Amino acid sequence: MTKRPMAAAFDNLKYDAKGLIPAIVQDAQSKTVLMMGWMNRESIQKTIETGKVHFFSRSRNKLWQKGESSGHVQQVKSIRVDCDGDTLLIEAEQTGAACHEGYFSCFFRQYQAAQDDWKTIGKRIADPH
Repeated sequence: MTKRPMAAAFDNLKYDAKGLIPAIVQDAQSKTVLMMGWMNRESIQKTIETGKVHFFSRSRNKLWQKGESSGHVQQVKSIRVDCDGDTLLIEAEQTGAACHEGYFSCFFRQYQAAQDDWKTIGKRIADPH
């Protein structure tokens, strides 16, 4: 893809004090919520340019592409914004596991009130090591 200027529509988003906005990634077909990550203007720009989801890592203080080491990339199908302009929803085609622990979705545990604990409800589809 050719590099183009950042769409003006992204200027109006409500970034936090660190210039970040939460982005929820959802599988475009199943509508399963895959993960949540943080984006800044640069990661949004890279996402638009490449068609692959990029995030900003707060712990590593750097830009990264989802799947850059695992090959489990997310191909963008659409980008939406909520009514407040402070959260993005990205529909993507997920290759492999979205979760670094090898699950299709990062939301693979569900609270079980009877046991007051978390139960694994997802199936591991990739070896995280």
